[in-house]
Amino acid sequence: MSPMLYSVLTLTGHFTPDELKNFRQWGSSTPGHPELDVMRGIENTSGPLGQGHTMAVGAAIAERFLAARFGELFSHKIFTYISDGGVQEEISQGAGRLAGYLGLSNLIMFYDSNDIQLSSKTNVVTREDTAMKYTAWGWNVVTIEGNNQAQLRMALTDAVNEKEKPTLIIGKTIMGKGLLDNEGKSFERKTSTHGMPVSEAGGSFEKSLLHLGGNPENPFELFDEVKEHYKKVLSEKISKAEEWKKKKNDWAKNNSELDQKLRKFYEGYIPDISYNEIQQKEGAATRVASATVLSLFAKKVENMIVSSADLSNSDKTDGFLKNTSAFVKGDFTGSFLQAGVSELTMAAVMNGMALHGGVIPACGTFFVFSDYMKPAVRLACLMQLPVKYIWTHDAFRVGEDGPTHQPVEQEAQIRLMEHLKNHHGENSMLVLRPADGNETTVAWKMALSNLSSPTALILSRQNIKDLPSLNGNRYEDALKSSKGAYVVEDCNGTPDVILVASGSEVSTLVEGSVLLKNEGLKIRIVSAPSEGLFRNQPEEYRKSVIPEGIPVFGLTAGLPVTLQGLVGPKGYVWGMNSFGYSAPYKVLDEKLGFTGENVYKQVKNYLRKSK
Repeated sequence: MSPMLYSVLTLTGHFTPDELKNFRQWGSSTPGHPELDVMRGIENTSGPLGQGHTMAVGAAIAERFLAARFGELFSHKIFTYISDGGVQEEISQGAGRLAGYLGLSNLIMFYDSNDIQLSSKTNVVTREDTAMKYTAWGWNVVTIEGNNQAQLRMALTDAVNEKEKPTLIIGKTIMGKGLLDNEGKSFERKTSTHGMPVSEAGGSFEKSLLHLGGNPENPFELFDEVKEHYKKVLSEKISKAEEWKKKKNDWAKNNSELDQKLRKFYEGYIPDISYNEIQQKEGAATRVASATVLSLFAKKVENMIVSSADLSNSDKTDGFLKNTSAFVKGDFTGSFLQAGVSELTMAAVMNGMALHGGVIPACGTFFVFSDYMKPAVRLACLMQLPVKYIWTHDAFRVGEDGPTHQPVEQEAQIRLMEHLKNHHGENSMLVLRPADGNETTVAWKMALSNLSSPTALILSRQNIKDLPSLNGNRYEDALKSSKGAYVVEDCNGTPDVILVASGSEVSTLVEGSVLLKNEGLKIRIVSAPSEGLFRNQPEEYRKSVIPEGIPVFGLTAGLPVTLQGLVGPKGYVWGMNSFGYSAPYKVLDEKLGFTGENVYKQVKNYLRKSK
């Protein structure tokens, strides 16, 4: 559908015929999958099938949220498209269910139902009644002949006037309609109209262009009557926009405080929050510390929407929920989305909210389920969307739930995004794994202020001992997390070894350091919640924290590669080289070597071998 989008946007003046001719080429502004560029009419980056219309659901929720606060003057329709493939993708089930349940009557979806997909006809893989399925979810469903303009106008009128349900307009169409010898053919290689230029698809290309009213000598020609038609259409739309702006200005004069608030919402305004006054429970799990911060955000950050995939009482996003209410059909005055058991849908919906603007989206689930979310997380990185991910139960210490729910390789996978740069040369994601309650407070401070990329907070299920303070104020120490890594505990003179970790493993290093110091070793302990941020610091700072030439030992509950970039080629990392096991977490710590005693043993062995 990208050629269709670029073609329509050429008619509206956003692209030129020459840019169409450069489709999919190096340096092209018209890549095969459109990339976010609002000023040129591209409202989201096209991703794997199903994500586009799911982002539209998120935009529709954001619209309802804002209309509930600022009035129906700011209500508008969200139009989106879906294909046979999009209908089949699993994410469409979550998106359809959610939109129907919430009664998103502001959402109108066109379904191009041509009964063909890439390698087969749809009847080879499905017999479902799509109309009945969406009806069962609570949608208003209209089926028309997709190329019948009169039926299309009637369906649109019906959809725009619908007040209770989202609308699905099923247009029965023919792929490649009007192409002689090619209509309705997609998977026969010699006559394909799916994914290859029509000029290479075989058949009567020039005769087809003539049949469609085009110019075979210049297939990209814009005819004068088309230009005049679009000039008229755009003029009418500009007039409508001016009418609305006048209404908005009148509203602003009578609602100055609301107008200022609306502006702040869209500018990404963050209220002043006294993070240093947040009282964290001593020795709490970082998921609990996160709940403490979220409970304050629910009262202070009016444009924040938090969601959970049926885990709010466990990922502790209920700290936010307890101070607001969940969205229900007809009532969006609250600010919590119960997404249900659908992590990928939830993540894509968050992207849609961020793309719409005016809201700060955050969503929570267990860290192991980040696997379900990665396609949408990747798109958030591509589009530089400031979505906040709250991933709890961060390691094998989930315990009795067994290895299926114990993230081992997930942190390494997510931290790859810290190494990947976006097109502006910035880290594509901010990943934070705080080591205690105060670091969690600071991590949330960093997440809320990060407007240029998604942020991941990786949080513990189990309680964690608070880290020692160098100056008597643990919060002030934790503020150094903003540099990605910092010294938690130090020695006089040059250290014999530097111990590095993130999250709950930092307190284990503290336990092990006591035994090492009893033997006269000089120890420095470094907490590194974000390697990506640390790598962005000036070399002078990085070397002040982890100087060259000193042995470095890392401890991680994930794959050793998670810390390899910090300990260096001569360093050593004790980590996981297998999936977890089912047992109480303290037993797992003992069996897998995540104790102060084993830190002592491993560091001693490492120092002996490194001499």
